[in-house]
Amino acid sequence: MQAFHIPFVAYATSPSGRRESFRGRAKIFVKENTMQAFHLLGPAPFYTNSFLLISDAGHAVIIDPAAEVQEYDKILKEHNAQLTTILCTHGHYDHVGSAGTLRREHKARLYCEPVDCRGTQLLPLKAADVDSGYEEGETIAVDELKFTVWHTPGHTEGGVVLLCGEYLFAGDTVFQGSMGRTDLEGGDDRKMEQSLRKFAKLPIPRETQLLPGHGDFSTMGQELDNNFYIRQALRNAKAE
Repeated sequence: MQAFHIPFVAYATSPSGRRESFRGRAKIFVKENTMQAFHLLGPAPFYTNSFLLISDAGHAVIIDPAAEVQEYDKILKEHNAQLTTILCTHGHYDHVGSAGTLRREHKARLYCEPVDCRGTQLLPLKAADVDSGYEEGETIAVDELKFTVWHTPGHTEGGVVLLCGEYLFAGDTVFQGSMGRTDLEGGDDRKMEQSLRKFAKLPIPRETQLLPGHGDFSTMGQELDNNFYIRQALRNAKAE
């Protein structure tokens, strides 16, 4: 596998409500690559991180469709891309707000764990809204984009993290220096601690970019070294 640098375009809505865009650099390990990656923010007050990846063949994947439908449609149109796959790291409404509409409009395949599809205010998706859950350790392939899935319940029962090359989409399992709260519907302190221990042992290089569901980006190594909640979970495991 060879390392390639790719353009990473971020569309961000500032707290003032003004929409800003900026271009940076990111990298992903693939054999051949003209992939483009876009970062969008969901609406206030959560500003959920959402991502749209376009493969070399023009097939698009959305991770956590939290932004407005027209934001995704604009990018897809500009890049002549076809949305084929929607991956939800969990079912909370601030991560799935545009999932149903995008699935219907584009006939895309929608993934979310069935246990997170309750049709409630906090977990609004229903079983009929999704096409598939996730198998532990499975790889979901969209052309050269290959997503490996691990279950990390705790924030919700159906939480997962997704690894694609050098990107780890962590959802609300791990944030920069923090973790997802466990006092909402589907949350569980014990399961979160178990998931943090599991997270720390995943076969993921330290330099992997960690892209959480909210807040600033990090790296796997930075969180293993400095995240209080991960380190505490590991200490508790040794004490048991």
